[in-house]
Amino acid sequence: MKLTIPELSLVLLIGPSGAGKSTFARRHFKPTEVLSSDTYRGIVSDDENSMEATKDAFETLRFVAAKRLARGLLTVIDATSVQPEARKPLVELAREFHVLPVAVVLDVPEKTCQERNSQRPDRAFGAHVVRNQLQQMHRSLRGLEREGFRHVHVLKPEVLEAIEFVRQPLWNNRKHEHGPFDIIGDVHGCREELEALLGKLGYEVRPRADGTPGFDVRPPEGRKAIFVGDLVDRGPDTPGVLRLVMDMVAAGSALCVPGNHEVKLMRKLRGRDVKVSHGLAQSLEQLEREPPEFHKAVVDFIDGLVSHYVLDEGRLVVAHAGLKASMQGRGSGRVREFALYGETTGETDEFGLPVRFNWAAEYRGRAAVVYGHTPVLEADWLNNTLCVDTGCVYGGKLTALRYPERELVSVPAARAYAESIRPLGGAVTPGGGLSAQQVHDDLLDIDDVRGKRVVTTRLSQNVTVREENATAALEAMSRFAIDPKWLIYLPPTMSPSETSKAPGYLEHPAEALAYYRKEGVAKVVCEEKHMGSRAVVVVARDEAAARRRFGVTTGELGVCYTRTGRRFFSDTGLEAAFLARVRAALTASGFWEAHQTDWACLDGELMPWSFKAQELLRDQYASVGAASRAALTDVVSVLEQAVGRGLEVGELAARFGEKARSVEQYVEAYRRYCWPVHSLEDVRFAPFHLLATEGVAHMDKDHVWHMETLARVCQADATLLVATPFRVVALEDEAAVAEGVRWWEELTARGGEGMVVKPLDFAVRGRKGLLQPAIKSRGPEYLRIIYGPEYTAPANLERLRQRGLSTKRSLALREFALGVEGLERFARGEPLRRVHECVFGVLALESEPVDPRL
Repeated sequence: MKLTIPELSLVLLIGPSGAGKSTFARRHFKPTEVLSSDTYRGIVSDDENSMEATKDAFETLRFVAAKRLARGLLTVIDATSVQPEARKPLVELAREFHVLPVAVVLDVPEKTCQERNSQRPDRAFGAHVVRNQLQQMHRSLRGLEREGFRHVHVLKPEVLEAIEFVRQPLWNNRKHEHGPFDIIGDVHGCREELEALLGKLGYEVRPRADGTPGFDVRPPEGRKAIFVGDLVDRGPDTPGVLRLVMDMVAAGSALCVPGNHEVKLMRKLRGRDVKVSHGLAQSLEQLEREPPEFHKAVVDFIDGLVSHYVLDEGRLVVAHAGLKASMQGRGSGRVREFALYGETTGETDEFGLPVRFNWAAEYRGRAAVVYGHTPVLEADWLNNTLCVDTGCVYGGKLTALRYPERELVSVPAARAYAESIRPLGGAVTPGGGLSAQQVHDDLLDIDDVRGKRVVTTRLSQNVTVREENATAALEAMSRFAIDPKWLIYLPPTMSPSETSKAPGYLEHPAEALAYYRKEGVAKVVCEEKHMGSRAVVVVARDEAAARRRFGVTTGELGVCYTRTGRRFFSDTGLEAAFLARVRAALTASGFWEAHQTDWACLDGELMPWSFKAQELLRDQYASVGAASRAALTDVVSVLEQAVGRGLEVGELAARFGEKARSVEQYVEAYRRYCWPVHSLEDVRFAPFHLLATEGVAHMDKDHVWHMETLARVCQADATLLVATPFRVVALEDEAAVAEGVRWWEELTARGGEGMVVKPLDFAVRGRKGLLQPAIKSRGPEYLRIIYGPEYTAPANLERLRQRGLSTKRSLALREFALGVEGLERFARGEPLRRVHECVFGVLALESEPVDPRL
């Protein structure tokens, strides 16, 4: 015997003690789905039969049930629930989370219940208890539907063994349909425009071949139309629109959700007393010319429409007036009401129309929500929601969203068929040419970044940002960061290679090459590591591009910032000149046309290193060099004099002489990274990643593509821009590996910092997951700056070889995953809060305790 229950519901097992509810629950439901009152009595009191603990037990049970229902999980309550007052709070809980309450009654004879209880010493209560419970249950059986239960199953003992539950998907569950879809806005009787739009979308619309009223529609291969409702009223041909849409739905080439105008029309056609307004009169007049069987077909069609649809594994929701995340995929009167009308304040505006809450401004759901209802001048994304009602009946246009392409397709109205009471544009706030999303993003919500957060990324699943790190990042971003509208990416930290065992070396490229070879990487790219500071450059082609893509209206055309999101140039004039040169190089090289973009995000090194680190150089490195020189010069001089007088201090003199030479090497090492910057002619920028352009995050390209693409831009301004030298090394070719090592030796021998080794592809997975995106191998003299003048002394070097890299490498992978995720979100046009979730995460991770010398 099969019993159907909704896939998302709150199931109450109703029956007296001893009815076998717990055994029944174990047989038909997962253990995690069943919440037993006895279990929760035990949890709160260590005694499953403690009646004194009942209040606390049920409070705990309801709390857990609420959490499950909020997550969209079927939940079963195993309690007696024989009294209406015991069931009432559970029915209210189901309504709160817009799920259907189901009653499953185990109507077992009193004798059976008494026998079962007698076999359990912990159930030593009087026989009257079960008798009273059965009487209370039987008295309330007829009223279960009035209490709010949409499904009631009363089961006798003889059928209990044969029961099988079938979980029925809700009517709105179309998650298995992945599209592609064409989601069409409010038509309002504009059949001519609807046919034009369908034609533009690739649908072939023809009158029925048999001559009967109606249409044959052939959609583009694999595509399906979805109508957001309000097919009727105000326009010139409501019957024609209904026929066309009804035929498409019947043929399986379209879905449709109801609009408030359809519901009102249905009630009128059923003879209900409704106010004939808002275009209903035109529809009724047009329908008078149609036969009665068409009226009945229209009523049946509207009555069968589902409030909303959840599609594409939950990534898309279509509802007439939109839908909050907490209501999606649920079934209740409140859900249907919201889907039809939205949410109002109860007030009316100066036009006499309801004042609506802007639910989209607060939306944080995972699904994209496409809706209509309130006409707007232009369809404009806001927090992953889109209104596609562009006022066709008012002389605007009829618009469709192609999904998943997110492409908008429109046809203009032939004329204005009605006059809008409220000026066309609806609730969209004017923003000086900015999109609705950019207007909304002008003020970021602190709740989107503070506290512990778990960020889901494509490359590394979940990345956890701890609360204490988030607090440090929040202070840094709020006090020092650039205009957040430009802040779309922060580069990850980079791990050094495994510690080398070669004499005199702490780092050597052999270890980096061996790491990738061991992980199965065939080719790597070795790039010269420039003597500068990491810099991200975001540049727009013109003010229009800066406004359109970044929402910047101050006249800024770009920004150059550091790894921690701070402005690189303290002189705004110098920064403007730098960005103008970069922009000119992009223009001269044909970059904008080649990449079909009007903005770009570049990752590179800005030189000299002293340009950003002047204070660090003066206070840390130069002061050490100056103090050491001053002290050691006198010490060495005195010791040399002592040796000249025949004192036995030769060993001591040699040791301090070596110290003096180490200090000279130290000073010489950091001086290589320093030169005075008097103008832009003293600055160099070496880009090595083209991170993103319009609609594309370029992580799908290999590193050779990045280097060659940027080298062409560098040729347009070789004075400012430096093409990064690189080598491609095949790891199975020993000669090629040896040549790569020799190149590193040449670079470091002439004072260079070293090189960075990267797999050829931008992101690569190995045996245990994501590989390091890059490994730096720094030369001995550069490491002298990092670890101190005497780090190469055998005792010091041996101690430094004990350094651990696991934390650094974990940090590098997490920051890399966040950086890529943020760029991809920005390229997809997601809200700035979604991008900043990743950017902020990188900044927060930077406060983790890691040896800064690594």
